[in-house]
Amino acid sequence: MFSEEVLKMETSVIEWRRYLHENPELSFEETGTTEFLLSQLKDLPGVTVTRPARTGCVATLKGTDCAGKCIAFRADIDALPIQEETGLPFTSRNAGVMHACGHDGHTAMQLGAVKLLSEKRHMLKGEVRFLFQHAEEKPPGGAEELYKAGVMDGVDELYGLHLSSSFPTGVFGVRAGALTSATDRFEITIKGSEGHSAFPELCVDPVVTAAEVIVSLQTIVSRKIAAVEPAVISVCQINGGNVYNVIPEEVHLTGATRTFSHKTRENLPGWIEQILHGVCNAHGASYSFDFQKGYASVINDPILTGQSRDRIIHCFGDNAVLEINPLMPGEDFSALQVNCPAFFVELGAGDPEKGCNNPHHNRFYKMDEDALKYGLEYICQTVLERLHK
Repeated sequence: MFSEEVLKMETSVIEWRRYLHENPELSFEETGTTEFLLSQLKDLPGVTVTRPARTGCVATLKGTDCAGKCIAFRADIDALPIQEETGLPFTSRNAGVMHACGHDGHTAMQLGAVKLLSEKRHMLKGEVRFLFQHAEEKPPGGAEELYKAGVMDGVDELYGLHLSSSFPTGVFGVRAGALTSATDRFEITIKGSEGHSAFPELCVDPVVTAAEVIVSLQTIVSRKIAAVEPAVISVCQINGGNVYNVIPEEVHLTGATRTFSHKTRENLPGWIEQILHGVCNAHGASYSFDFQKGYASVINDPILTGQSRDRIIHCFGDNAVLEINPLMPGEDFSALQVNCPAFFVELGAGDPEKGCNNPHHNRFYKMDEDALKYGLEYICQTVLERLHK
C-alpha cells in the first residue's frame, strides 16, 4: 500500500504540517510560510525554485531526461481569519488566524513529494512543477495571479487535492466533470425614505422592501433553474438602521451564489435585477446592484479522472475510491486549468473517534494526520506514472 520511502517521510511531513499549523498566515500575507518553504527546497538535486508572486513559490523538478511531458501539482498555503479553539499542543500562535481548511496539510504533503521525487529524478522523463500557491481563500485568489505570471505555460496536465473531514481517512472522493461550484458575490442597496415608525404611510420602507426581495430571490432557484441542476442564492448580510423606532433610509444586502452551469451563471445577474426592479418599483424604492464574479467551477477531465481512479485503486484498493456528488464550496484551482486538462481529488481526513469530524472553516477543525501519507503516496505515484521513462 505505502512505499518504504513514504513511510520514512511520514514523520517529517507531520512535523512540517504542525509547524505550519502553529504559524498560519492570511491570504497574500504568507511571507513566513514562503521563507520556510524556500529553506526546505533549497539545494534539492534537480530542483529550481522561482517566486512568480510576492508570496508562495514554484519548485520545478526536471527528470534526467527532459524530453517528456510537463505536469503540475498545486498546494495552497494560506490560512483563515479564525481564532482557533482546538486545544491542540500545536495550536496557532497567531491570534485570529488558523489553518482551518487543511492547507497546512496540503503544503506539507507536497513538500514531502518534492523531496522524495528529487531523489528519483533518474526515473523521470520530463518536468513537474510544484505550485505552492498563495491566497486561495481570498478572491481574486492567488491562482489567477500565478496563471498570469505564466507558471502554466507548457503544462500538459494539472493535478490538485484537498483534504476533507467529510470523508473517512484514506478515502478519495472522485468525480469527473464539474466538481466545485462557481462562487460569485452580489451587493444590493435598497433606498427608500426614512421616517418615524409610527407613521409608515409617510415613508418608503426599505426594510419591508428588502424582506420581499430576499424571499423573492429564492424563486430564481425554484422557478428559473431546472430542479435537477444544483444552485444556491444566499443573502448572508443585512445592514440597515440604527434606531429602534426610525424607519431607515436604506438597507444594504450582501450575498453569494453557487452555480455549476455556465448558462445559469451568466443569467443570474439579470434574474436578480428583474426581481429588484419589480419589487422596488412596487414599493416606490430605488436600488443599486453589483454582481462580482469569483471562482469558476473546477472541471475534472474525464480521461485524467479515469486514470487517477485506477491509480488510487492500484495503490490503496477498491474501497479507497468514493464516487461523489458536486461540491458547493468554490476553488480557485479553476483559474489554473484554462488551457490544460486537470484532475482535482478530495482526500478523506475525517475520523469522529479522533475528533476529526468538524467542518472546515470552523474554529474546532482538526484533520486526521494519518491522511497525510495517503496524499504523499498519491502525489508521488502520479508523478512516477505520468513521467516514467
